[in-house]
Amino acid sequence: MNLESGASSSPPFIGIFEGHADVGSVKRPGWVDYDVAQRTYTVAGSGANMWDGADEFQFVWKRVTGDVSLEADMAFLGDGIHAHRKACLVVRQSLEPDSNYADIALHGDGLTSLQFREATGANTNEVRTNVTGARRARIERRGRYVAVSLAKAGEAMKSSGACVALQLDEPYYIGLGVCSHDPDVLEKAVFSNVEWMELDVLRERALLSSLETIDVVSRDRQIVHAALDHFEAPNWSPDGKWLVFNGGGRLLRIPPTGGKPEYIDSGFAIRCNNDHGISPDGTMIVVSDHSLPPHESVIYTFPISGGTPTRITEHYPSYWHGWSPDGKTLAYCARRDGKFGVFTIPASGGEETRLTTTEGLDDGPEYSPDGRYIYFNSDRTGLMQIWRMAPDGSNLEQITHDDANNWFAHLSPDGKFMAFLTYEKDVEGHPANKDVAIRLMNLADGTVTALVKLFGGQGTLNVPSWSPDGRRLAFVSYQLG
Repeated sequence: MNLESGASSSPPFIGIFEGHADVGSVKRPGWVDYDVAQRTYTVAGSGANMWDGADEFQFVWKRVTGDVSLEADMAFLGDGIHAHRKACLVVRQSLEPDSNYADIALHGDGLTSLQFREATGANTNEVRTNVTGARRARIERRGRYVAVSLAKAGEAMKSSGACVALQLDEPYYIGLGVCSHDPDVLEKAVFSNVEWMELDVLRERALLSSLETIDVVSRDRQIVHAALDHFEAPNWSPDGKWLVFNGGGRLLRIPPTGGKPEYIDSGFAIRCNNDHGISPDGTMIVVSDHSLPPHESVIYTFPISGGTPTRITEHYPSYWHGWSPDGKTLAYCARRDGKFGVFTIPASGGEETRLTTTEGLDDGPEYSPDGRYIYFNSDRTGLMQIWRMAPDGSNLEQITHDDANNWFAHLSPDGKFMAFLTYEKDVEGHPANKDVAIRLMNLADGTVTALVKLFGGQGTLNVPSWSPDGRRLAFVSYQLG
């Protein structure tokens, strides 16, 4: 049956869906044809785009509450007019064109991305998956997060790693969408083997880690690597060719465009934690490792191509965080005489120098690109906040002053911006599996903006992770799914 759309929604029976409508001011009305025997939905939609602050598309919908998922095989009919025509699985607050929403969009050219608008009227952003030409997709909403799984033809469904925080009041809409990306064109897509499910939030769920990059201007994200495994803390190599991260006690590297991670030879150091980095000249790696007795964290360095580690810190525990711009000095957090503080030591080893002695915790020291400051986080005034000081420990200055816990300051290569990780004020320490945000401060005027909200924490942004050109940050997000 062909159900023509107009300004109002359609009669209530369209398979598992309640209605359909054109969202936005489309020039050519869309429609849906539900084949009862085959249980397929052929959806026709026009519309200029689903992007920026408002959308135009045909939407076949169902109103739902709670945590749900929707999955389907998706295929376009015909060659199409525009490479960015979209067939989508959509969760959406309302039928208004500027509604907050998220979708998994299969584009005409094979691009598959999680698109989302965080608030009414806000601009749309996307998380590009590393899957091209997906055949089947699943979108699921669990609490504050919307996540996407994908499968190519003949392959099993698996998580794409793409996940975004999205506030949806109940009830909200879930369904199928088609947008032609050309207001004068009506494109068609077929959705088959459509399954809708209420999710059991109490079931045991595995941990999924996603290595991502984010453009700090557009806020668009790219999935580099995702796996049902635990990995953490990406560094960006100075030449921009590699991301280095830790998993299972080892260091791995992967191109920022994606691919298969490969292990870096670290000799006996096979219990590395997430405090590691690369020298300014790109020739050495520093790790914090506890492989040798008494199995406390000790700082070592070795060639970036791999090799036997050289011990740098005599005392332990020591957790590396910063390398001076001239390559001569390491900065780290360490516990001595029962107190944690910030220390420095020659990069070749030698006597360590303690820079902070306050009660509480000082952690995460990192040099500014010009070497004038060491930035660090401290809870000396109550909540964890970002501070800075001269490299000799003098001229202390508090940088963040808000009602949150701020960790791990990372300075952009030009020194103009500071990225940091924010927990809610009631969170102690920097644990895993929390609602967090990566925020960006303009150091010229002190303004702070949220780059991305995510599920993560420990392992998300522990170490320097700016791209050499200062355009992107690398981080790890997590899902329990």
